[in-house]
Amino acid sequence: MARRNRILYPEPVCMEIGALDRDGFGTAQIGSRTARVLGALPGETITARHLRRRRKIDLFKTVEVQAPAAQRVAPLCEAFGRCGGCVLQHMDGAAQIALKEHALREALAQHDLQPARWLPPLLGPTRAYRYKARLGVRRVLKKDRVLVGFREFGTGWVTDTDHCPVLVDSVGERLRDLSDCIGSLDAAAQIPQIEVAAGEHETALILRHLEPLGDADLQRLREFSDQFDLRIFLQSGGAESVVPLLDGQTEMLSYELPEYDLQMHFRPNQFTQVNPAMNRLMLAQVIRELAPRPGDRILDLFCGLGNFSLPLARHCGSVTGVEGDAQLVAQATENAARNGITNAAFEESDLYRDYTGGHWSQGQYDRILLDPPRTGAEQIVAGLAAWAPRQVVYVSCNPATLVRDTAILVAQGFRLEAAGIMDMFPHTAHVESMAVFAAGD
Repeated sequence: MARRNRILYPEPVCMEIGALDRDGFGTAQIGSRTARVLGALPGETITARHLRRRRKIDLFKTVEVQAPAAQRVAPLCEAFGRCGGCVLQHMDGAAQIALKEHALREALAQHDLQPARWLPPLLGPTRAYRYKARLGVRRVLKKDRVLVGFREFGTGWVTDTDHCPVLVDSVGERLRDLSDCIGSLDAAAQIPQIEVAAGEHETALILRHLEPLGDADLQRLREFSDQFDLRIFLQSGGAESVVPLLDGQTEMLSYELPEYDLQMHFRPNQFTQVNPAMNRLMLAQVIRELAPRPGDRILDLFCGLGNFSLPLARHCGSVTGVEGDAQLVAQATENAARNGITNAAFEESDLYRDYTGGHWSQGQYDRILLDPPRTGAEQIVAGLAAWAPRQVVYVSCNPATLVRDTAILVAQGFRLEAAGIMDMFPHTAHVESMAVFAAGD
């Protein structure tokens, strides 16, 4: 591959950028081939270095901008362009939102789908917003240190940086301290990753280790935990092997939803929304668009630990939450009990298989909420009309599967009432969105 790159593009190439693709890369044509360019914006003239070739597409990285676009801004982070965590830091915030709105509108239009109204974009903080992350760890002998951070763009290497402006400050401002701590361990080469999980008042780190840690390493980690007020967990195998470093330390983190008088507890390796400020805005919009009434029966599919279910329970007659992960079902049930909620019940069911045997599936529901993973909810939406809901809200993290599932719902007679984006991941090309449906006449 290196030999082919030298022959094709031994020197940086000057090109004009036509547009951005769905991943946030600039695009240009070089003869009959398409170039995807990291760090370029529409309308710019840039010089880029060739990175690699994949079939008919060549990947480049911007090295110089001769004619910058009006929406170009200085990146937040000195590692931008190397770190794979963000691809749009060089783009003005308003332009980022316009790009994401265009992606959703175009995806719907390609399938002749048009909402009756567009929801205004939900906007939150653009710094220190990321409360969940998976960081790589790598011992680099040439640098004589351990690196901790997101992976570099296009490689498996770990980005060499001392801070990350999008990570929660308790970790993002302490990457060098964390890397120094790991580097001081005898087992430094046996720690490949660290997961970050932050709650309202505490931050946890889950250290994956491939070999048992010795007493000296455990003591060093205890000192680091105490110095920076971080909870440390150890993971020797699968998710079930996660244990607290300190004896007697609670496994629970928490976040608050004061608008609904709720405190939500979760374990550091359980799914929660990455961006807590955006989560609150999203909850408010879900409740506003779903419009629950006091006697309504609501079905919350892919309910997780009850993030939507319990706020909805404050506004309706009953909520049934369904989730495929047994531990999350137990956590949702526990969260309901902790908060004194008696009109919410949770059931375990694999929503990608035949779910019709579940007691919950035999009911009728006035309103339904779906918040599936990236693969969407194709099987569920195909039979959604059987529950005869008056209103459906679909929270999506993938426009492609949202559009596919929207087409299925519209074919059943549901009307696409509204759609809009939520900027859950600023400075990335990730598009989080919401669609609202109403039963046909």
